[in-house]
Amino acid sequence: MAGASGVIGRQLVPLLVEAGHDVAGMTRTPGKVDWLRHVGAEPIVCDVFERDALLGDVALFSPDVVIHQLTDLPDDPAQVREQAAANSRMRREGTTNLVDAACTCGGRVIAQSVAWSLPGDSGRAVEFLEHTVLGADGVVVRYGQFFGPGTYYPVTPPDPPRIHVDEAARRTVTLLEAPSGIVDIVDDGG
Repeated sequence: MAGASGVIGRQLVPLLVEAGHDVAGMTRTPGKVDWLRHVGAEPIVCDVFERDALLGDVALFSPDVVIHQLTDLPDDPAQVREQAAANSRMRREGTTNLVDAACTCGGRVIAQSVAWSLPGDSGRAVEFLEHTVLGADGVVVRYGQFFGPGTYYPVTPPDPPRIHVDEAARRTVTLLEAPSGIVDIVDDGG
């Protein structure tokens, strides 16, 4: 799983391990390796933008499924707009590299997207991500805005579309063998 130590990754990795899956958790931060080991994942320190290293690391683990939960969002939600270009790069270049790595080892891709429209280049980056994943017979997961621990909305849910991060992780586990397509994961109000 790429993004294993991120907001949803921290919820999803333990659920995958608990369900009996062998999980390689990718992070670009060496300080998060101990947590990944603690929850039962094999840590892989790798930057998705270092294409050759990524292809090699994914090939060594040889996964059946590559789960793409990467974003490049700031910790402070007030900085989201000024960081939009970095997140768009993640959606384009990061997605391309992950899809190529999965295809090289015969794996399939499940990738995070959003269940609302984004303006300008951010919206075009989302379209690119979804087109790339679907072109590789993968699954696009359009999440509502996350709320709950570790999110921009730890206590009060945002306007719809939304989903509690714990529920988003639980529903994502069920998609490991889903057919190619788009799946919306939002709460009943969103």
